[in-house]
Amino acid sequence: MDAEVKFMGTLLLHELKIEERRRLNISNSCKGMIDHNARVLLIYTGGTIGMVENMDTGALEPFNFSHLRSNMPEIKRLNFQVETHLFDPPIDSSDMSLAVWQQIVRVIEENYGDYDGFVILHGTDTMSYTASALSFMFENLTKPVILTGSQLPIGKLRTDGKENLITALEIAADKDALGHPVVPELCIYMQNLLMRGNRTTKVNAYHFSAFSSPNYPWLAQAGLEIRYDRQLILMPDYHRPVCFHYAMDHHVLILKLFPGITEEVVRAQLEVPGLKGVVLEAYGTGNAPMYAWFSKQMQRAFERDIVIVNVTQCLYGAVEMHRYENGRQLENMGVTSGSDITTEAALAKLMFLFGKGESPAEVRRLMKVPLCGELTVRE
Repeated sequence: MDAEVKFMGTLLLHELKIEERRRLNISNSCKGMIDHNARVLLIYTGGTIGMVENMDTGALEPFNFSHLRSNMPEIKRLNFQVETHLFDPPIDSSDMSLAVWQQIVRVIEENYGDYDGFVILHGTDTMSYTASALSFMFENLTKPVILTGSQLPIGKLRTDGKENLITALEIAADKDALGHPVVPELCIYMQNLLMRGNRTTKVNAYHFSAFSSPNYPWLAQAGLEIRYDRQLILMPDYHRPVCFHYAMDHHVLILKLFPGITEEVVRAQLEVPGLKGVVLEAYGTGNAPMYAWFSKQMQRAFERDIVIVNVTQCLYGAVEMHRYENGRQLENMGVTSGSDITTEAALAKLMFLFGKGESPAEVRRLMKVPLCGELTVRE
């Protein structure tokens, strides 16, 4: 009982600290300065922001970029240079793939020296997956890469796309007093909030506030001004160049636990040919059923050196497998704690690490180490 009370107290304190940091955003914040000589590359991959309604079916369909530009005369009023790169044809975010991520990386690498920042227009459905993947594929990022989109097409009267796009462009052009970008990291900007990309998840399919960063505070909030919380933003080593990574290994999967899950279901997933890594979506603080058949299937996976990373199904909080007996048994088996990493980021990180050719032992070690702010290290 005492241990449970202590745990609840620790969790409450953690949540209070997050809320306190959010409230202190103004006192710890700073304003960026628009560089009038800045050049920002706007990369249009597709998504609702550039869609139109099919008058026959009522469905939203990708349109060409000229539609977006004709509905956004505000872009011409920005006091810095915005140039565009178009994916042709546009990509529905449901069709996002490793190949498309590599294509995005290629575009940014080829243009990295010519621009001060990058804005990627992307569909919201898989935006957190893309943001997580790109955060690993850009090592030591020294310039802003901001993903944004909209819940309504930009041609709609009530669209959220215009504000999202204009503010994302301004963030990409903002500099500090030393002339460095204010936000040299991979972010998502939606509905007045700038969030670390690999900390986000989509939480709403209907509201404009589609994304949440449940376990890490916002990096900035846009109101009358854009207020940045500098202490939360990743700072690169400006003496080292950015490194662009392309290799991503697709031999990973997500295994979501649920009451009534059967051995056949678990075995079918864990015996996928070539499987290297599994994101195990467990209950609460990382608990799973300890049926004899479940333990047997997990053990067989470990014998094949499959890396299994434990993440929580909860939106808030983190995996702490030592809290309860079922979680402790998972830990003793060899399951790796994902701490407070999101499912999207855990999946992308496994793809990235295996893509680099890391051994299973090294992947297990690195899954506990924050490479680009994707998780919180806990004592």
